[in-house]
Amino acid sequence: MTTATATATATSTGTETPRRRRLLPRWRDYGRPRELVVRYLLLLFVLGITVGPLVWQLLASLKSTSEDVFGANASLFPHEPTLRAYRAVFDQVPVATYIRNSMFVVVLSVGSQLLFSTTAGYMLSKPNWKGRKAVWVVLIASMMFPFESIMVSLFLSIRDLGLVDNLVGVWLPGFVGAINVLLMRAAFMAVPREIEDSAMLDGAGEWQRFRYLYLPSAWGAILVVTINTFISAWDDFLWPLIVLRSEEHMTLTLGLSRLQSSSFGYDQRVVMAGSVISVIPVLVLFVITQRWFYKGVSSGAVKL
Repeated sequence: MTTATATATATSTGTETPRRRRLLPRWRDYGRPRELVVRYLLLLFVLGITVGPLVWQLLASLKSTSEDVFGANASLFPHEPTLRAYRAVFDQVPVATYIRNSMFVVVLSVGSQLLFSTTAGYMLSKPNWKGRKAVWVVLIASMMFPFESIMVSLFLSIRDLGLVDNLVGVWLPGFVGAINVLLMRAAFMAVPREIEDSAMLDGAGEWQRFRYLYLPSAWGAILVVTINTFISAWDDFLWPLIVLRSEEHMTLTLGLSRLQSSSFGYDQRVVMAGSVISVIPVLVLFVITQRWFYKGVSSGAVKL
């Protein structure tokens, strides 16, 4: 039986012969070839800008003393890879102390941000209570002022509290952020009001609704707040530089900056190794949680 005869027979009997499924996608499934090439070139360009400096620092930190880091004779890849620069970092500065101090500030920052941003965002998601608009205006207005404009007044307040050269003084100005409150508010407003009404009819109180209804539905936004707070607290340099004095209280980013001092015999490879060490925890955290991070960003952008 020929193909035409089989097709006519299938049509007359009311059945249609299934078409053969294509195993390879067509170009038109992805757009025109020229647009696809431009898209990937732009992605590679952005990747080079964002990841390129970090890769260059890593390769430079693995170079031996006989290889140049800068200059016309410098090569991108090390000819004799060595971990000498990383051993020098741990020999010259107390890295373990710096990491412990940074983790102390990070734990306090993440804990306070989650506590106050979730509770404040929950209250702002509730309609028709007195003073809601005023609080909303204050939060929006606080985001308009850069940190540098209030830095002096913050330092004077920390000094009056006796928290200079204290890790609590590093944490206190960032115990809660307006952007995190607004993010949690948006996540809580995405919860259907009918579900809360049903919980109220079942006898659930305010705390029970917050604990068992709103928090589980906003886990993505909570993760976004956690990651953003971790990164900002871990990478903060300016405020610890202003507040801290003694080496035993320095955070990691501030302590590793001492590697650029001439007292340690300034070595570009050692400085690069210190930069890589400070970035590793952030990269590990983001790689582990990136899937939930992007889901949380999209879920928190439902209602603003």
